[in-house]
Amino acid sequence: MPRLKSILCPIDFSEFSVKAYDYAQSLAWHYKAELLVQHVLYSFPAFYIDAAYKETCRKLRTDALRKLREFAKRQTRTKVQPQCVVQDGIASDKILSFAETKRVNLIVMGTHGLRGIDRLMLGSVTERVLRKARCPVLAVRKPIHDFVSPEGNADPINLKSILLCMDFSKHAQRALNHSFSIAREYNAEVTLLHVLEHLAGSADLQSATVKVTKELKKSVSPQARKSSLLKFLVRIGKPYQQIIEVALEAQADLAIMGVRGRNSLNSALFGSTTYRVIQLGPCPVLAVHT
Repeated sequence: MPRLKSILCPIDFSEFSVKAYDYAQSLAWHYKAELLVQHVLYSFPAFYIDAAYKETCRKLRTDALRKLREFAKRQTRTKVQPQCVVQDGIASDKILSFAETKRVNLIVMGTHGLRGIDRLMLGSVTERVLRKARCPVLAVRKPIHDFVSPEGNADPINLKSILLCMDFSKHAQRALNHSFSIAREYNAEVTLLHVLEHLAGSADLQSATVKVTKELKKSVSPQARKSSLLKFLVRIGKPYQQIIEVALEAQADLAIMGVRGRNSLNSALFGSTTYRVIQLGPCPVLAVHT
């Protein structure tokens, strides 16, 4: 099972990054991982820089670091001690390069969902990080049902239900490993879902469902199959629609999806299953790259 040793959470001080920070600190607490909190200031190209601009940037960085530390102190409810970092440049570039340098195992980012990741926002920070990151990315926006724990609880996230989207590919198997790892940390229920998108009109629906259910069960160990916290589900229809529907029905706290890797994560992905679930789904989505 994958272990998280280092987690990066970019912060822009919006309500969406506050929500993402709850997930980041909770995961860091459960996995005893290092938590890196990053804020990126915009900077002009080098040919605009003079002494006065450099001094202004220095003051902005100082103020931003103070604000970031205050944010972390105010929002942290666990015993995690985050490391705060302020950089200037293009946000997506700095997030990706910092993640590479620190060899982080997970990036946790807030997103505006339908309003923020859409066809008008192809240049958005979250979208580019999702496309280019070498590690899994957890895209968090305010869920339909709020399962963040009450303020008195040490753990800010009450994660009880995980929806794993399976298509029997190598990247789905990697996502399966992540789902079992997270479920073990939170004692959460896992639902393995496969969606039959193309079923011939003459095909026996019941036979097809039985066959796929057997394949789902084969994808996990015999010991795991015995768990009362593991469920198998087969649906028919458009994958993103069925995933969203099941997530709503199960009140899923997290959806986990395997994606084929950096080369396939391009702007066309806005019409893909993963991006549609991020856009329209009721819960955060963990995109796992191969």
